[in-house]
Amino acid sequence: MSPSTAPRRGRAPGDASVPFRHRLRRDGVLILMTLPAVALLMVFAYIPIAGNVIAFQFYSPYAGDGFLDSMANSAWTGLENFQRMLDDRDFWNAARNTLLFSSLQLLFYFPVPIALALLINSVLHSKVRAWTQAVLYLPHFFSWVLVITVFQQMFGGAGLVAQLLRDWGWAESFDLMTDPGFFKWLITAQVMWKDAGWGIIVFLAALSTVNQELYESAAVDGAGRWRRMWHVTLPALRPVIALLLVLQVGAMLTVGGEQFLIQRTAVGPGTSEVLDTYVWHNGIEGGDFSYAAAIGIVKGVFSLLLVLTANRVAHTMGEQGVYARR
Repeated sequence: MSPSTAPRRGRAPGDASVPFRHRLRRDGVLILMTLPAVALLMVFAYIPIAGNVIAFQFYSPYAGDGFLDSMANSAWTGLENFQRMLDDRDFWNAARNTLLFSSLQLLFYFPVPIALALLINSVLHSKVRAWTQAVLYLPHFFSWVLVITVFQQMFGGAGLVAQLLRDWGWAESFDLMTDPGFFKWLITAQVMWKDAGWGIIVFLAALSTVNQELYESAAVDGAGRWRRMWHVTLPALRPVIALLLVLQVGAMLTVGGEQFLIQRTAVGPGTSEVLDTYVWHNGIEGGDFSYAAAIGIVKGVFSLLLVLTANRVAHTMGEQGVYARR
């Protein structure tokens, strides 16, 4: 092959000979559809990144008129906020709790949507499948206040389970909602009940793209239901599983704040404090914006490292992950 006819790297074969203006005209509608999302990211994600400079200051909102003026008049402290973070026992407690809750959710919650999607996909009747999917997806629209209220009515001191145990004479005092030792399992159960339905939709969409001829060929070869699931269904889900797993690992330091803030008084701050709530209490309630910004920077850097590491592991397993290997 001569150098002039060799394909160029970095371009798709179909776009190598298409001029840029033609590709722009061809994909113009798609580009216009992405502009609102890009604008939202710019306004609410990328432009506010510049405000992280206050992590290197002793920022005071009263040092000037407006944020920019206050930032310009605030004293510079260098890495003092980061040094304070390393010496803060409460910060390390919040980081430890965050990793604990995230690890339990990764271990117990992540496989649940996969298993439920496989179960629903095996139901042949379309009405039963649609009804089951709707019931499982409904809790995703509930607020955390409603979710925790439901769990309180079930597992609280005056809940259904406690009343049944007292009526049967098995336990006089039963209240899982105020048990610090059980809190990590309670949080995981709440996440599983609320968000499992969202993951089911993603995996069912992936299953709908599987060629049915593969199942027929496997059945002709004598493969039963479990072998067809193992050799046809699960390999079809591997790219989606790898992608969502990378995203889940990258979000390990972000377990949400509302769920923990609501239950903070029931189990105590030592058990329920995570990085998100710790930033909230220091930055918003305490007014220590510089220290909260420093914690946010460290959290973002380590989240990026987790994504890169998980994506590299996905590449070694032969999957694309979030981005393809160059």
